[in-house]
Amino acid sequence: MSGPAPERRPGSVYGVGTEPDARFSLANERTALAWLRTGLALVAGGVALTTLATFAVGGPLLDVVAALACLAGGALAVGALVGWRRTERALRLGEPLPAPSALPILVVGVAAIAVVLAGYAVVQALG
Repeated sequence: MSGPAPERRPGSVYGVGTEPDARFSLANERTALAWLRTGLALVAGGVALTTLATFAVGGPLLDVVAALACLAGGALAVGALVGWRRTERALRLGEPLPAPSALPILVVGVAAIAVVLAGYAVVQALG
């Protein structure tokens, strides 16, 4: 004989509405995990840039870009959790799915890092 089912956490997500189709809930989880992987890649890129900065002439600039990449990766990980919660609640309550909030910020951040690193590469090649 089994006891009562353990309470699912977080209660702010699982304590509302009705259980959605498992396929939608699992797709939401896969999306959150993809955002987490992207955040981890940004952190790993920041660590790699820090290592490169120890050998490069313009080390301080690379250190700043590395720090920004690491911070962006951490923020993206938090954003993944927030997005998962928002979407899961909407699924459970039968509401329209929320618009992605992290995507525009990620696009601008990655584009800015790419421009700075491209400028750095040009300066290093010409200098």
